[in-house]
Amino acid sequence: MSVLANVINYILDMGAAVFMPLLMFVIGLLMKMKVKDAFKAGLTIGIAFTGMSLLIDFMGSTMGGAAQAMSKNTGITLPAVDVGWPGAASITWAWPLAFLVFPLQVFINIVMLATKQTKTLNVDLWNVWNKIFSAVLVSYFTGNVILGFVAASIFIFLELKLGDAWQPEVERLTGIPNVTVPHFISLFAVILYPVDQLLKKIPFLNKELDSRAIRDKIGIFGENSVMGAIIGLGLGLLAGYEVKESLILSVQAATALTLFPMVSKLFSEALSPISEAVSDYMKRKHGQDSDIYIGLDWPILGGRNELWVAVIITIPFLLLFSLILPGNKVLPFAGIINLSFVVAALLLTNGNLLRMIIHGIWTAPIFLYGATYFAPYLTRLAKETGTLASGQNMIGWSTFEGPIVRYLLVNGFNGDILSIVGFFVFLAVFVLLLRDRKKYNQQLSAE
Repeated sequence: MSVLANVINYILDMGAAVFMPLLMFVIGLLMKMKVKDAFKAGLTIGIAFTGMSLLIDFMGSTMGGAAQAMSKNTGITLPAVDVGWPGAASITWAWPLAFLVFPLQVFINIVMLATKQTKTLNVDLWNVWNKIFSAVLVSYFTGNVILGFVAASIFIFLELKLGDAWQPEVERLTGIPNVTVPHFISLFAVILYPVDQLLKKIPFLNKELDSRAIRDKIGIFGENSVMGAIIGLGLGLLAGYEVKESLILSVQAATALTLFPMVSKLFSEALSPISEAVSDYMKRKHGQDSDIYIGLDWPILGGRNELWVAVIITIPFLLLFSLILPGNKVLPFAGIINLSFVVAALLLTNGNLLRMIIHGIWTAPIFLYGATYFAPYLTRLAKETGTLASGQNMIGWSTFEGPIVRYLLVNGFNGDILSIVGFFVFLAVFVLLLRDRKKYNQQLSAE
């Protein structure tokens, strides 16, 4: 058992920038690609992940720095230190049984592919930590580790089903064939879906309003660089920066929004030949109707500026809610860049920027209360694994991923009737969302 744990931990410790190129190289060879083509594709995807990671870190340090300045200007301190998703992930990987969820995900994925329950081959194995964290929470609430692994299995199943549903939209947004994003954060679309259905009944919000449509409507002010400059300047002034610092932030934001699409093109360059090779191989082996989708981490969507514009604009609202909500214990800091809503919102709204922003605003209290509710359990895990930093009494995660579905699942497994009913309601909405996406995908295919 310890040997398996060491092997898995060694592989995952390399990170996506190394692990993904190796995996893509192997997949390319298995799909009968030439060695040089498979190597180039694998290396390019490593470059793409590294470039996207650098830009995300850059965005976090510049925009996040301004947001943190806004927090400090209030003079308010809250008891739980926000460690963000990187902190939560590193703590989760330290759980002694974490390595067992890795083969569990692979096994469930293979079974679902073999039984034609999914077309998604999820190679985003590093993000298995989300399922590990869910297993930890359920085991804490119930005292039963087995139930924790059952919970992880449920999320693996739901992710793969939703990965199938997202594939045409991911292809439309990225231009990369046969790839999808079966990431845990996309499950938040189930919570957004009923509200989004109401928003679409408002004529102004039901029109196409992605970056391209905005550019067509307002000209130069819709350009990525100009939008970034305006938003960066506004955020700098809200943070209390001097004019010079605000102008620097303005240029930094313009830089990020300009470079994101450029780096995103590397994903297309790397993944298009691999996805085509996989598609050709499946059709040769199993007929013309056989397809397989490569499930990847959300950064392949990072070239869509709607994602970053929505995140930046909703930062002040997240901070405001953290200050005024009664009972909130987490002040946004490391988790201030709220990716926990925006990926799902991008996919669900088909890039409609206004609806994405609205979703970011109305869901902010949900994340903060979720962070507050689960802070004691994240702190307990950090203490048990020896990863709690010196001087920290309580830690949280201001943009806690999947707060509602995790709340329902952990309390449902603990026997709470309302949570059990709530989880079945969640599953019912999940089915409705899948049906809606099926109609949309058929329409997209026809067009």
